[in-house]
Amino acid sequence: MEGCMGGWWPWPPVLLLLWGCGAVAQQGTQPFSIRIEGDVTLGGLFPVHARGLAGVPCGEVKKEKGIHRMEAMLYALDQINADPQLLPNLTLGARILDTCSRDTYALEQSLTFVQALIQKDTSDVRCADGRPPLLTRPERVVAVVGASASSVSIMVANVLRLFAIPQISYASTAPELSDNNRYDYFSRVVPPDSYQAQAMLDVVKALGWNYVSTLASEGNYGESGVEAFVQISREAGGVCIAQSMKIPREPRAGEFDKLIKRLMETPNARGIIIFANEDDIKRVLEAARRASLTGHFLWVGSDSWGSKISPILRQEEVAEGAVTILPKRASIDGFDQYFTSRSLENNRRNIWFAEFWEDDFKCKLTRPGAQPEEATRKCTGEERIGRDSTYEQEGKVQFVIDAVYAMAHALHNMHLDLCPGAPGLCERMDPMDGRTLLHYIRGVTFNGSAGTPVMFNENGDAPGRYDIFQYQLTNTTVPGYKAIGQWTEYLRLNIEEMQWSGGQQDIPSSVCSLPCGPGERKKMVKGVPCCWHCELCDGYQYQLDEFTCETCPFDMRPSPNRTACRPTPIVKLEWSSPWAVLPVCLAMAGILSTTFVVVTFVRHNNTPIVRASGRELSYVLLTGIFLIYAITFLMIAEPGVVVCAARRLFLGLGMALSYSALLTKTNRIYRIFEQGKKAVTPPRFISPTSQLAITFSLSAVQLVGTLAWLGALPPHSVIDYEEQRVPNPEAARGVLKCDMSDLSLICCLGYSLLLMVTCTVYAIKARGVPETFNEAKPIGFTMYTTCIVWLAFVPIFFGTAQSAEKIYIQTTTLTVSMSLSASVSLGMLYVPKVYVIIFHPEQNVAKRKRSFKAAATTISASTRLSQKGSEHQNGADAAPAACNEPALAPASRTARPRGV
Repeated sequence: MEGCMGGWWPWPPVLLLLWGCGAVAQQGTQPFSIRIEGDVTLGGLFPVHARGLAGVPCGEVKKEKGIHRMEAMLYALDQINADPQLLPNLTLGARILDTCSRDTYALEQSLTFVQALIQKDTSDVRCADGRPPLLTRPERVVAVVGASASSVSIMVANVLRLFAIPQISYASTAPELSDNNRYDYFSRVVPPDSYQAQAMLDVVKALGWNYVSTLASEGNYGESGVEAFVQISREAGGVCIAQSMKIPREPRAGEFDKLIKRLMETPNARGIIIFANEDDIKRVLEAARRASLTGHFLWVGSDSWGSKISPILRQEEVAEGAVTILPKRASIDGFDQYFTSRSLENNRRNIWFAEFWEDDFKCKLTRPGAQPEEATRKCTGEERIGRDSTYEQEGKVQFVIDAVYAMAHALHNMHLDLCPGAPGLCERMDPMDGRTLLHYIRGVTFNGSAGTPVMFNENGDAPGRYDIFQYQLTNTTVPGYKAIGQWTEYLRLNIEEMQWSGGQQDIPSSVCSLPCGPGERKKMVKGVPCCWHCELCDGYQYQLDEFTCETCPFDMRPSPNRTACRPTPIVKLEWSSPWAVLPVCLAMAGILSTTFVVVTFVRHNNTPIVRASGRELSYVLLTGIFLIYAITFLMIAEPGVVVCAARRLFLGLGMALSYSALLTKTNRIYRIFEQGKKAVTPPRFISPTSQLAITFSLSAVQLVGTLAWLGALPPHSVIDYEEQRVPNPEAARGVLKCDMSDLSLICCLGYSLLLMVTCTVYAIKARGVPETFNEAKPIGFTMYTTCIVWLAFVPIFFGTAQSAEKIYIQTTTLTVSMSLSASVSLGMLYVPKVYVIIFHPEQNVAKRKRSFKAAATTISASTRLSQKGSEHQNGADAAPAACNEPALAPASRTARPRGV
């Protein structure tokens, strides 16, 4: 730019001042652009210098991000201009500007690119001395390569689109730039951070993490990257953000220590997704080291971290295990040869190269009029890059070269279509139409400098291709970054090659809640879908799915790990069970005893004792006792239709026969006793036939009721799963039993118990019968004892209704109670008689005969003596001879010998 450039366009005066006469002075003191002549001029934007401090636009030179990248554009131009196949009759020129890593400064510099497109009216413009301005027409920039930072590219893109100048960035990755409505002239050869965010999310998921925090440097790059990660993770699900924190542009002292402290508020979120610049990354790692959190945080860094050493220098232990993302790239050997051959003599076109030389070799060049500094080594000019200084190709060099080549291929295709056969630019390409050029840029497809395809989608974005690195300290020849995978639309990760803090192989966790165990359901924490509490499926529940516990069907119980249901075991009272041994032993002893008594009675059927006992009722009573003992076997036998029917039929029938016979006997004694006090005539229905008729009539009530029950509700066996459904499902059992509830069982026995109570009442009433009537006392004692047995039975039977051992306790209680009541009757009424029959046959002889009148007289005398306070209430002294029950027979039958 030469002369005084003012008054070309109706823009604010400050711009006129900048681009007018005053611009010459600025250029004279500090050249700010590189100009290379050519048929077509490309613009270039590079952060040659860092951001300045204290209001100064530019700071120190940036060797890698600035000089390396800028030299990559110069190298690409040289290669293209020397290529006879690509733009054979055209040469590419360039106008390269320094952005100084500041968006506002870059905007000012980029206005240079649009000078030639602005209509100039200089009629009213004069220099300070009144002279008209000396104007030279600036070269026309048809497209721009750059910028580097996303914030700079956004600022520049807003200006370039106004003048239809296409732009291709080699490093800007902010997702915001993919908006084709706002940045329609912007393209890039690097994939946007939305792809990077997807790759980072896939890494997080592959490592099994679901709870992470994000950390971003303030600005388009950091904030847009984190926003993209948060958005994608929300849409994909499965990953929750614990905290999202921002690093200020100008952080105050202690700011990073506060950030680390805040990150520790969610200690389970060990994974940290970091989109930050190199300086911020370094200071975050330093703060983590100061907090003694080495190995706690699991860093997942974006491409700004990549495989760089500078962010982790002297922080290696804190950074160990960090997983970083870097767009897939390759080192360009041709550029290495080109750059290492640069010197002060052969690279005069790079106006910043001398500054780079001083910084790279730590020396000072001698300038005319400058005073040399004694403490600083002077540059000799014989130094060589890579030999006398450390050299490593900067990571974005490949993309700078690809961006320049993309412009060249677009211009080549455009020239073939618009100027076929023309040696240079034809009228259709001069001036260049920006929209047409953009169309050709978006349509290019070629193999880039690294051998990978270069192309653009409809938004101007390059396809996503990333390498995944991990910083490792142990088990490696040289500590550093190790490639562990790659991402091209999907992730390929070699997890077995990963190592973490201390060299451990197991992947550390970064989850809000640990997975629930088998049989546990998740109770979600409101508002945080990755956090939950684990609740055990209790009782008879099993885990239906990870959020639901379901109750097993009534006939099933949960498996030990509560992930499914299994059939509940079925049990019944076994013959070998301890609960069955006692009832069976009692029943067998009772049956043998009853059989022995019956056999004894049958063999001595005509002896006085047997005859005096009332043979007919005795055999009925013994039959009832036998049935009572036999019911034990039915109660223990495996339930079935026949067994259940027999239980219903015989459970109350034996007792009904027994107590009907005893009631008939007791009632007969009582009536004779009462009748003897009133008259000498015998009461009615005391003959054996009458007694049997009464006994069978009373028993028939039980039999008819049972038959009616069998007809109305046919018996069958059931499996009761509720009886032993105890709190612990492992102890649950289904009980095989007959369809008899506790109530129906008591109803079955109710009539027999009614007969027992009635018999007991008559026994109490007949307690005053003289001892000479020796059947009354044993019957009384039998009934008293029987009542005690059954009174004990009731609370035991119903008190165990909720017990897990109900089937065993109730069955044993019932059978033992029945056997005891039968044994009482057998022992009280028949054992003494059998004893006399067997061991004292001399007493089994007939006594003298008595008439009913004599017996009545004895009863009257006994009564009077009792009223006088006799010592023997039952009148033992009133009758010198023992008088037994048959002696009370009518006078017409006294001729028959009876009694003992």
